[in-house]
Amino acid sequence: MSEYLSDKEQWEQIRTWVRENGLWVVAGVALAVAGLQGWRGWQAHLDARGVAADAAYTGMIDALEKGDRSQAFVRLGEIERDYPSSPYADQAKLLAARVYVESKELDKAAHELETVMNGSKDHELALVARMRLARVEIAQGKPDEALATLSAAEPGAFAARYHEVRGDAYYAKGDKASALREYRSAAGNPDLGDAALLNLKIADLAADAPPASAATPAPTSAAK
Repeated sequence: MSEYLSDKEQWEQIRTWVRENGLWVVAGVALAVAGLQGWRGWQAHLDARGVAADAAYTGMIDALEKGDRSQAFVRLGEIERDYPSSPYADQAKLLAARVYVESKELDKAAHELETVMNGSKDHELALVARMRLARVEIAQGKPDEALATLSAAEPGAFAARYHEVRGDAYYAKGDKASALREYRSAAGNPDLGDAALLNLKIADLAADAPPASAATPAPTSAAK
């Protein structure tokens, strides 16, 4: 009905509404501004923590490049303590596992990889950790455990790589036929890091594989 009111009457209605509701309007605006400032403050806090976590991870890499393993693991401890929920924590654990593998501390490497595999919020990173854990288990002389580790999750985009590692596990068991089958399942995928090595594995096993049995001729019927 406001279209039938005079300008003065409309203005009076507005003034009345402001008198009755103005406090709540102001309060609402104030809360909105405070909320926005709080959100921006929280985002700045997260950004600052992200920068600090990145600096700690970069420090870990720099220390390893300089051969200072002790300092690298100091940085790892800092990341685990101060930024446990950041993506850098998982990356640092994967890096630590690599260092342990290179120094043949396989039990420690397996522990780091299991932590990422079971705790990472990044599904693909967890799959990478699972695959690397299986490689460590093969190196530990535990091919059956490696096969169980690989079979406990759907590999998704890493299917070809999982086939190759599964082939390595079968090869370690002495099951060359199964190893060759897995290697062939992995072949031809552009995502594989070292296709030349995989082809070499296939060629080596194929050369040793027994030839396909010749077809048995059908028995001839006896002459009448």
